[in-house]
Amino acid sequence: MADLVFDCPGVRPEPYAAAPSLILRLRITERTGGEVRAVALRCQLRIQPALRSYSDREARRLTGLFGDRHRWATTQQPLQLATVTAMVPAFAGATEIDIPVPVSYDLEVACGQYFHALEDGEVPLLLLFSGTVFTSGGIGMVPWERECAAVLPAAVWRELMDLHFPGCGWLRLRRETLDALLAFKHDRQLTTWEETVGALLGRAGEGPC
Repeated sequence: MADLVFDCPGVRPEPYAAAPSLILRLRITERTGGEVRAVALRCQLRIQPALRSYSDREARRLTGLFGDRHRWATTQQPLQLATVTAMVPAFAGATEIDIPVPVSYDLEVACGQYFHALEDGEVPLLLLFSGTVFTSGGIGMVPWERECAAVLPAAVWRELMDLHFPGCGWLRLRRETLDALLAFKHDRQLTTWEETVGALLGRAGEGPC
């Protein structure tokens, strides 16, 4: 039976993808000395927000996600970033592969809110593995307890989003809300959505934070 262990040397942006994607660099080591013919691998990526510190500015931005800071001991639960699959080709000893990880900047998604709130530092990740291993001796399973830690620098996330949405973010609104915004924009002869939202914030006595 193959005995696989996993390690993640790093995560980087994928500059040529049609939609935002990270590249997960994964190292796989087989510890019995046998040859692996293939692995049908499944990997869950989870953010572990409780394993890093936050500035006061970041904490304010995270209030909508985790509540006030005094509640974080109970509210900072892991966030599911993605689940990806990959076919690992034949190897003996150890191998390294790149796995694309599609991600979203939708601020209604918890992970999007979380990354948008960060200014710097690293995001602790937990990678959980499962799948099927094919060897000359037969077929086995990747044990469910196989996992490894990784880090995703906040700067890498921002670099990725700037590749696709330079200096911007995304909000999803109901059609009725969009119609009302269009009417507000037209009535005041505003030329851009930035001006429209800025005018609404001004009326509310608020400004960009």
